[in-house]
Amino acid sequence: MGLRLARMLVAGSLLLALPAALLAAPLTGRWERRAPMRTARSEVAAAALGGRLYVVGGFGSGGAVVEEYDPLADAWRERAALPAPVHHSAAASLDGVLYVIGGYRNGWTPVADVFAYDPRSDRWTRRASMPTPRGALAAAVLEGRIYAVGGIAPDGGSRTLEVYDPVTDRWEGRASLPTGRDHLAAVAMAGRLYAIAGRVGGSYARNLAVVETYDPVTDRWERRADLPTPRSGIAAALWQGRIVVMGGEAPSGTFATVEAYDPVTDRWAPGPSLPTARHGLGAAVLGPGLYAVAGGTTPGGSQSDITELLLPR
Repeated sequence: MGLRLARMLVAGSLLLALPAALLAAPLTGRWERRAPMRTARSEVAAAALGGRLYVVGGFGSGGAVVEEYDPLADAWRERAALPAPVHHSAAASLDGVLYVIGGYRNGWTPVADVFAYDPRSDRWTRRASMPTPRGALAAAVLEGRIYAVGGIAPDGGSRTLEVYDPVTDRWEGRASLPTGRDHLAAVAMAGRLYAIAGRVGGSYARNLAVVETYDPVTDRWERRADLPTPRSGIAAALWQGRIVVMGGEAPSGTFATVEAYDPVTDRWAPGPSLPTARHGLGAAVLGPGLYAVAGGTTPGGSQSDITELLLPR
């Protein structure tokens, strides 16, 4: 009896010693392979719009190629090319329009360009540029506006938060990101903007686990539970009521890791690993599923044409 009690106490102590992030219920689902993209690439911008998935620019495509995925036909096709090539940009969809924001051009020169795509006319138009040119930034839609966060600016800064109003075609600066970073992910949920992980100074040897959330009403940031696995070059999306983070890179290689965040409990939980580890990928939700597209299978300049779909069990 004494030995059994001792074992129970030891087990209980071990559970108490575990980080809270590891005690949440795992995210369940199953991955399936879908039709490959027409162009292998990485460091893409991706977003869902009108029941289709759009992947824009990136390495391996010349930076201007735009592909559209139809989930019903399980097929990709090319659409009107981006007016100027770009990689490490951000994408967001709002009110039937796809926006592509910032990125790098002419090698590693950050740009402030904003282009808007209308799928009905298959045409791009230029919109007001960001106040701060940035590459390797992230973007998310919150309450009818697009928030562009982090990234590397010409002066090396990476704490910038700027918000775009498509109705007025104007940008405004907001409270700076407390932890400067690039190659991060951004997701909007329940009236807040989440800035997730990333790296410092463009080096994946300096990966972060930091998660910070922004309240547009108070114009203030606050810290939330760290991502269990520090990484950068990630993709993230809101799926099944949780923020799902996937992929990434580090000096040791690329990540297949998937982790899911519950903002109610402020806890992270493991999810089903990507079938193909990669970084610089895109993520978007269409119907019941979460898509992971493109990305490099080895750290640095590699590309793939992979399309994988996570479905509920």
